[in-house]
Amino acid sequence: MQKIKQNDEVIILAGKDKGSTGTVTKVLSSKVVVEGLNVAKKHVRPNPNAGVAGGIISTEMPIAVSNVAIYNPSTKKADRVGIRTDKEGNKERFFKSNGESIV
Repeated sequence: MQKIKQNDEVIILAGKDKGSTGTVTKVLSSKVVVEGLNVAKKHVRPNPNAGVAGGIISTEMPIAVSNVAIYNPSTKKADRVGIRTDKEGNKERFFKSNGESIV
């Protein structure tokens, strides 16, 4: 089970957007893409067959999972994630600081 999943609220721990929060839009193997953060300018070559105009576009680049932490709304801070099994035997993620389940 992954500790950070899509649509999780995360906080950036390192890099130019340090301290910013956002939602995870895509999870790659060891990287995540956060909505509106880590934006880079990218030069795109025009391709008339595909209908691409070309030029300079802004894209959200992936961030390493080690540089993000899940945001705990009750403490309003970054938190670590643990994995445990509930009474029915299903795995669930929880905040390490207060033991609350992550919805």
